[in-house]
Amino acid sequence: MMPQIKIDTVIKADIKSCFNIARNIDIHQESLRGSGKIAIAGRTSGLIELSETVTWEANHFGLVQHLTSKITEYEYPNYFVDEMVSGAFKSFRHEHHFKRNDKKTVMTDVFYFELPYGTLGKLANWLFLKKYMRNLLQTRNSYLKELAESI
Repeated sequence: MMPQIKIDTVIKADIKSCFNIARNIDIHQESLRGSGKIAIAGRTSGLIELSETVTWEANHFGLVQHLTSKITEYEYPNYFVDEMVSGAFKSFRHEHHFKRNDKKTVMTDVFYFELPYGTLGKLANWLFLKKYMRNLLQTRNSYLKELAESI
């Protein structure tokens, strides 16, 4: 079974704004500036749409890595999914769910991932990767929340 990370973020903003902020390539780059993450191919700016890809370059664990993901599912403004096309993972699927709750939006990230390298990959996940990925998602979500609530 693939490891899974689930994070709910409550945002005091309308659902359409939250949805658009979450799929904005420029905002995504800003939210993870510490990793040096930049879009280098495919959709490199603006709002990513269904069937579009983006290739990211980032520095993780002291290594420059490239990862290409594609928007495989899309239902405005409730849901979109990006899945890895190529990169360091064996596979990953990142679901972005948005639900209106009173005058707030609940943004739920569900991130499934699998590492290559069999038992060694499972050990790396258990030792540090799941925590590292959770921290990246929480950093990104805090940035998105702050931005959405300031508009």
